[in-house]
Amino acid sequence: MKLKQRVVLLAILLVIFIFTKVFLIDNLDTSAAHREDQRAFQRMLAGLRVALEPRLEHTLQSPWEIAAQWVVPREVYPEDTPELGAVMHAMSTKKIIKADVGYKGTQLKALLILEGGQKVVFKPKRYARDYIVEGEPYAGYDRHNAEVAAFHLDRILGFRRAPLVVGRFVNLRTEIKPVATEQLLGTFMTVGNNTCFYGKCYYCRETEPACADGDIMEGSVTLWLPDVWPLQKHRHPWGRTYREGKLARWEYDESYCDAVKKTAPYDSGPRLLDIIDTAIFDYLIGNADRHHYESFQDDEGASMLILLDNAKSFGNPALDERSILAPLYQCCIIRVSTWNRLNYLKNGVLKSALKTAMSHDPISPVLSTPHLDALDQRLLSILATVKQCTDQFGPDVVLVEDRMTLSHL
Repeated sequence: MKLKQRVVLLAILLVIFIFTKVFLIDNLDTSAAHREDQRAFQRMLAGLRVALEPRLEHTLQSPWEIAAQWVVPREVYPEDTPELGAVMHAMSTKKIIKADVGYKGTQLKALLILEGGQKVVFKPKRYARDYIVEGEPYAGYDRHNAEVAAFHLDRILGFRRAPLVVGRFVNLRTEIKPVATEQLLGTFMTVGNNTCFYGKCYYCRETEPACADGDIMEGSVTLWLPDVWPLQKHRHPWGRTYREGKLARWEYDESYCDAVKKTAPYDSGPRLLDIIDTAIFDYLIGNADRHHYESFQDDEGASMLILLDNAKSFGNPALDERSILAPLYQCCIIRVSTWNRLNYLKNGVLKSALKTAMSHDPISPVLSTPHLDALDQRLLSILATVKQCTDQFGPDVVLVEDRMTLSHL
């Protein structure tokens, strides 16, 4: 073989060696990431059942102190939470020492202070489990059971960005009225044999009270985030106008995401990917009402998008509001870890996991069967949407590696 041919052959072999090495390293990195995602998924499944019991590992701390220590910029609670059941038990059983009207907003709620000084938000039952909310996807009253279901879905998706929620039965006559402020007490009334209240909010009306079954009212309680983590409110870039005949820009401009990407805090950092995670979360629960969102204050776009106020969900299992997915199909990007988790939840796993996760809640069954079935169907639509994106732009563009260290001090 001539020298020139040998040099060419060696050059070809060298190129093949380099490309093979790079390919193997990339595959090893990807495989390692996928293996960690699989391990995290199995850990989540193993910890799905949360038995509500008072036992605490840390006997020198209250459940409220433990939950407060969980909060960091990118998580409300860590993956490993052996005390979760004890904290939720406390939320559902601790004595109510004060009751007041809820913080400002459009929907009826009450602010409760539990023994030990912990604030929780109480949302009362307004609908039976099988009631179908007709009309716009954001129509109707808040659904207390939707808050419970959304919290557990947040656990299953591995986001851990939703405050803790648990169902609770309260006796309005013996637990609430004796400790209620005058402002709240002034909204109580009796309808037939039932104790009712209508509270103070934008849409609260004396003609539309929430009524207990006798004196016993079913509801949900959401754990108030620690005051050391003040919240900052943001307008959602894919928010609706809520005005008939007036569309938001994203509803008619298919290139809208390009404009969002040039605007802080979506031009860098994790916030845009958080928006897309949230769109997936909201589509699964049927929440088309996220016109604003909260992050931690002064975060410069680094903190998570906190999944607050999920009660306008699970209204109509037959309605799949595709517009909720606009951030996903207009931007055509998704976290690899989110994509992996969604694929692990196929073939009925999502429905089964959520049913298991909610089985120990005091107000179980939390969702009707049609709503659970709808989750699996909506998951298929999400996967199909991502597939369309990867077919058009390629997986290297669509699937974004964005794993962030989440330290708990």
